[in-house]
Amino acid sequence: MGSWTLDDIPWDRFDPTKLDPELVRIVKAASLVEHNGAAYAHHLCRIFADDAGFQETARRWGEEEIQHGKALARWALLADPGFDFERAFARFQKGFQVDFDSARSRRGSRSGEMVARCIVEIGTSTYYAALREAAAEPVLQEICRRIAADELRHYRLFYKTLDRCLAKERIGRFARLRVALGRVAESEDDELAYAYYAANEDECPYDRRRYTRAYASRAYPLYRPHHVERGVAMLLKAVGLTPNGQLSLLAGRLAWRAIRYRAARLGKMAA
Repeated sequence: MGSWTLDDIPWDRFDPTKLDPELVRIVKAASLVEHNGAAYAHHLCRIFADDAGFQETARRWGEEEIQHGKALARWALLADPGFDFERAFARFQKGFQVDFDSARSRRGSRSGEMVARCIVEIGTSTYYAALREAAAEPVLQEICRRIAADELRHYRLFYKTLDRCLAKERIGRFARLRVALGRVAESEDDELAYAYYAANEDECPYDRRRYTRAYASRAYPLYRPHHVERGVAMLLKAVGLTPNGQLSLLAGRLAWRAIRYRAARLGKMAA
């Protein structure tokens, strides 16, 4: 599946004069989340226990996610030589625990699980595209370009599997939309907040609200309308709705307004 390795990244082009300290903090957090890909791959293999072909695909997907984490962690170490990735990742795994060994999807079906995975890949592909455009440091730009392309390909992989599952499970559009919106709402759950905490804090106790705001106040301002509109179109496609009609245009505008409002509100709180 993968088309690049860490050796393909032009590490010698790293330019410390173009660092943004706020981006460094969220890249550290992202490195922990991405590096946890093996756990999610294991969970998918448990859900698709009788599908050896998909299990192999899921394992390769997990390996690519781990590579993303390694690339981001290596960059973060260049940006902040004091960053201890192994220690931060151990803290993250200890503090953010999910039953990855469960053979039952939280979404109620394999189709629901694939919808949720599509939403995650939409979120990551748009996030890294936005981060690439916001970053001035050239090595980070290249890492984000490659990760965003991978995540888009992962979306297509899970969408293809979703089509196959729907042929057996016949999950309607409303049920898929409910799963999709539920997964979008989970974007502010403990995973990103705790990753931010584990990667950037040593002394303070964990406070979910505080670190959700800390992460989101740095991530939301990265987005631009074209990122949001593209993500909304991909979401609509995953739930079986027309991705390029009037509904898509309206939903994209509403989503952009919601993100802009959230970014402004977080900015005021920080001030």
